[in-house]
Amino acid sequence: MNWYNEPKQWREQNGQITVTADPDTDAWRVTLHGYTLDSAHFYYQDVRGDFTATVSVAGQYTALYDQAGLMVRESERVWMKCGIEYVDGVRNASAVITRDFSDWSILPLADAPESVWFQVRRIGAAVEVYFSRDGADFMLIRQGYLSKAESLQVGLMCAAPRGQGFKTVFESFTVVN
Repeated sequence: MNWYNEPKQWREQNGQITVTADPDTDAWRVTLHGYTLDSAHFYYQDVRGDFTATVSVAGQYTALYDQAGLMVRESERVWMKCGIEYVDGVRNASAVITRDFSDWSILPLADAPESVWFQVRRIGAAVEVYFSRDGADFMLIRQGYLSKAESLQVGLMCAAPRGQGFKTVFESFTVVN
């Protein structure tokens, strides 16, 4: 796997990848806020064709927009991210699809689960985003058009747009074609 925007602190050990997101990092393009940032930490592999990527995420979210989960990326203008995003004191299952402009959808998780599972399925040019509390029963939360590119970068993402950074533990990351 390779890093795009490698964080200052991270380690891979016993099937866990622990990352401390650096401050002032994010992935966002234009919509609503008018800015473009491409500084989120992204630990990825290249994947051809259709796939299913799955991961368990546990983070110490404390500041507005702290986020961690999965990312699928063609370029700085075409990507999607999903995971937990911390907004106004609430952990949310979040999904963003970007094709020159970012959109955003969130599903509040009032019970603030310690860890959650996310799954992304690529089917042709489309992606589907799934969320699970137990890694067994997944619920579809998003479907959208992403890219016709044969190969995409797929992996783990985290960012701390407003805070001083935070720690995330990723477990059981798999990609199956």
